[in-house]
Amino acid sequence: MNTQSPLRLDALARRGAAQLAGVDARYEAELLLLHALQRDRAWLFAHGADAADEVLQAAYAALVARRAAGEPIAYITGSRGFWTLDLQVTPATLIPRPETERLVELALERLPADMPLQVADLGTGSGAIALAIASERPQARVVATDASEAALTVAQGNARAHALDNVAFVQGDWFAPLAGQRFDLIASNPPYIEAGDAHLSQGDLRFEPASALASGADGLDDIRRIVGQAPAHLIAGGWLLLEHGLDQGVGVRALLEEVGFVEVQTAQDLEARDRVTLGQWNGQAG
Repeated sequence: MNTQSPLRLDALARRGAAQLAGVDARYEAELLLLHALQRDRAWLFAHGADAADEVLQAAYAALVARRAAGEPIAYITGSRGFWTLDLQVTPATLIPRPETERLVELALERLPADMPLQVADLGTGSGAIALAIASERPQARVVATDASEAALTVAQGNARAHALDNVAFVQGDWFAPLAGQRFDLIASNPPYIEAGDAHLSQGDLRFEPASALASGADGLDDIRRIVGQAPAHLIAGGWLLLEHGLDQGVGVRALLEEVGFVEVQTAQDLEARDRVTLGQWNGQAG
C-alpha cells in the first residue's frame, strides 16, 4: 500500500528552484511553474497545497532542465513584461530589459501628450520601445524598423495584441526604409557590445541574436551609422536617443557633438550606470 502523500505545487516549485542557480532561482522556478500551469501568481499562492499530477511534473521538469542549461526564461515562456505591456518574444528578438525603460521615460519627457508627433524606433526587435511610446502617446505616429523579417513578425503580433494601431512596421537596416521622412524623435537600442566581449558567450546572451548584440571592435559601429544618418531624418529641434553600454557615454556624446547635436547629455539607469545618451538636432551640420 502506497501511503506517500502526493507532491504539492509549492513543493514542486521548491524542487525546481533547487535545480537552478543564482539569486533568482526561486523566482524563476515559480515563473516556469506558472507557465506550465497557465495560471498567474495569485492563483498559485492560493493553490500551493494542490497536488501536482505526473503529467504536470514531467512538463515542469522539462522546463526547469531548459533553464538549467542556460536558456533564457523569456524564450522558454515566450513572453517578457516591458513598461506596462506583456510582450511576446522569440529567439529572433532581443529580450526586452528593464534598463531600456529609461530610454522610454526620456523619450516621453520630450513628446508632449497632446500633439500628433512623428517618432521612429530603429531596430525595434519585439517592438518594446515603439509600443511603449505608442501606448503612452496615442496621438503620435510611430514607425519601427528592423532588418529581420522574423523580428518584425513578432513586433506586429505584439501591436495587435495590445490594439496599438498608431505604429507602423517596415523592414530595413536602420534608416534604409525611411527615405525622405523626418521625425520629432528617433530612439534606438542598437547593438553596442564589443565583438570580442566574453559576455557574448555567457548567460542569456548565448541564446540571443548576435546581430542585435555586437557591433564592431569597440561596440559603436552601428551607433556611428545611426548618428551620422540621423540629421537627415530629424526636424530642427528633434531628438535622438540611444541606449548604450555603461562605459560608452563619453564616446557616444563625442559622436553626437561632432555631427552638430546640442543639449547632449548621458542619463543613468536605476543602478547609476550610464545608459542613454541623447541630443537635440540644431538643424545645422557640425
